[in-house]
Amino acid sequence: MKIAIIGGGAAGFFAAIAVKSNYKDYEVVIFEKSNTVLSKVKISGGGRCNLTNAIDSINEFASAYPRGEKFLKNAFRIFNNKHSIDWFQSHYVPLITQDDNCVFPASQNSQSIIDCFLRETKRLGVLIQTNIEIKEIKQIPNQFELYFKDHEIEAIVFDKVIVTTGGSPNGENLAWIEKMNHKIIPPVPSLFTFNMPSENITQLMGIVIENALVSFENSKLKANGPLLITHWGMSGPAILKLSSFGARILNDLKYDFNIQVNWINIVNNNIVFEKLTEISQSNQHKQLANFRAFMLPERLWLFLLEKCNLSSSKKWGEIGKKGINKLTNILTNDVYSVKGKTTFREEFVTCGGVSLENIDVNTMQSKNCKNLYFAGEILDIDGITGGFNLQAAWTTGFIAGKLG
Repeated sequence: MKIAIIGGGAAGFFAAIAVKSNYKDYEVVIFEKSNTVLSKVKISGGGRCNLTNAIDSINEFASAYPRGEKFLKNAFRIFNNKHSIDWFQSHYVPLITQDDNCVFPASQNSQSIIDCFLRETKRLGVLIQTNIEIKEIKQIPNQFELYFKDHEIEAIVFDKVIVTTGGSPNGENLAWIEKMNHKIIPPVPSLFTFNMPSENITQLMGIVIENALVSFENSKLKANGPLLITHWGMSGPAILKLSSFGARILNDLKYDFNIQVNWINIVNNNIVFEKLTEISQSNQHKQLANFRAFMLPERLWLFLLEKCNLSSSKKWGEIGKKGINKLTNILTNDVYSVKGKTTFREEFVTCGGVSLENIDVNTMQSKNCKNLYFAGEILDIDGITGGFNLQAAWTTGFIAGKLG
């Protein structure tokens, strides 16, 4: 039995290893169009590879996927984050779990994951072919013919095919899959940062607010967590999470919109007003510059004072109810204009791909084409930052590798 894996990334390698672990006598070949396998794993997590997340609840874990939550909730009952952690540790990759539940190799180096996969595929006898791009798959009775782009290799026949080509920013790259009677959800970027070319807040680049709440104007979508001010705008987990859940909305808006920032993540303005009133009464003779409310970073505090026209040399006891209202509003509902996005090209994540309507969650087999399987970002599945996208690759790759 000959099995082709199209795509040498995270899902492709995990699927290949799963196939050979289940069927030792099967011939398994990974085809990778570039000259390097696992390139996205290499740069994942800033080169440290955030390979999963340690959240206990399957329901909570699945909620981290703007697209694919229900599908993955079922898939995780077959292979989930706990299984991934056990798998890597049993394959000689010690792991560490951070306070935020992100799981990394103890080496803090993605090469540990790559070495593990290369070691395991070599041990199992998986053949890896690089610089070979598939241009078309033709189904023949009970088998598939694979045709190669810009290559003199004739069509090769395989019994089963697992497609793990990853996310694609260009829908045209998925045309050959659509041709095989699959519904394609148009891909658009997910997990990106916000550009703010007209906003002076970029002067505060490098400042991190540990727990901000961000939202879009005229939308119920919200996200909280660390927020990083950059020289181009805003980034950090809160922004990336918001961009993920709002990916299609923001694409429709052509990335021209306003963002609302609650710097202190307190949604009840009355509580904020009362706290500021208490500070004002207790520190009447202190200058605003010398007593920062809610322990905000000094540069940000001074910036916000200036933005709401409150002199930093003014004393707390002098700002009155009007000044407290100004501070309450800017702390909980600060508005910035976003004009564009920044996507880190090597780490791009897209929403869209092969519709989950076409996939059997218990096998990852196409409902429209027997013996054709899909795994990883080629599916209309994407998660927020924190190890969730790689976990989807492990889960779908493992299930596809059962060849059920």
